[in-house]
Amino acid sequence: MTAGSPLRQNSRSSLIVLYAALCDWVGRLPLAAIQLAMRIAVGTVFLKSGLLKINSWEFAIKLFEDEYKVPLLSPWLAAMLATFNELTFSVLVIVGLATRLATLPLLGMVLVIQVFVYPHAWPEHLLWASILLFLLTRGPGALSIDGLIEYAIAPERR
Repeated sequence: MTAGSPLRQNSRSSLIVLYAALCDWVGRLPLAAIQLAMRIAVGTVFLKSGLLKINSWEFAIKLFEDEYKVPLLSPWLAAMLATFNELTFSVLVIVGLATRLATLPLLGMVLVIQVFVYPHAWPEHLLWASILLFLLTRGPGALSIDGLIEYAIAPERR
């Protein structure tokens, strides 16, 4: 069989057609479902962290004293701010309420963690920041409280 043989060209064109059909099928997944998954994924990371801090407050303060060492803030204040941000803004992101605004403090936390706490963990921080930036710039999607509010205010936009 030569490189230009009809059998080889048929199998190559069949693969191209199959690939195009697969791309078309995957492309039909609603963006709102992807946005929901992104909100849940990144929101639960921060929510779990906040719940751990609140459930073991003494240990949380000790972490900020010994390991996190955020500059310019006392360990107690840094722990309070981090816990508040994680518990408040993660829930807002998960349910999709004031989502674009709620991403900002979480992005700030990612930046602080990256620069001052765990600079070697940049792949994980880049993933979190990418999701948060997507939600900031594209919004939470139709499967969110923001989406419901937008639909109630301007149903013709859907």
